[in-house]
Amino acid sequence: MGALDYLSNFCTVTSTRSKRKPMQTVEIKVKMDCDGCERRVKNAVTSMKGVKTVEVNRKQSRVVVSGYVDPNKVLRRVKSTGKIAEFWPYIPQHLVYYPYVSGAYDKRAPAGYVRNVVQAYPASNAAEENIVSLFSDDNVNACFIM
Repeated sequence: MGALDYLSNFCTVTSTRSKRKPMQTVEIKVKMDCDGCERRVKNAVTSMKGVKTVEVNRKQSRVVVSGYVDPNKVLRRVKSTGKIAEFWPYIPQHLVYYPYVSGAYDKRAPAGYVRNVVQAYPASNAAEENIVSLFSDDNVNACFIM
């Protein structure tokens, strides 16, 4: 088997193609005022290699790009149009436990969205939850402990 493996290395065709990037969806916040701004941003991103779809929502100041792209390159391309751009900093409000904590609530956020901050999520108390569940009626081993 060793000789066959050695010889098979000479027979295989190696590809010099680079590995393809994974399919990603990149969301970017871009301040757009008019149809011209929207068109300029959309054309800049659409011309990139690997881009499959581009959705521009001027009302939310949001651009969603799907394809085999690098998020940082998409952000750089949008910034090259002269617009102020950043990665989409918001998440849907129903995913957050404390949407009105300082830092999470943003008046400029689109309706139904809040900033993605750590303080909006509850602290994990896994040890306390385990102790409480020891004496729960749902725990089948609770009688054994008592």
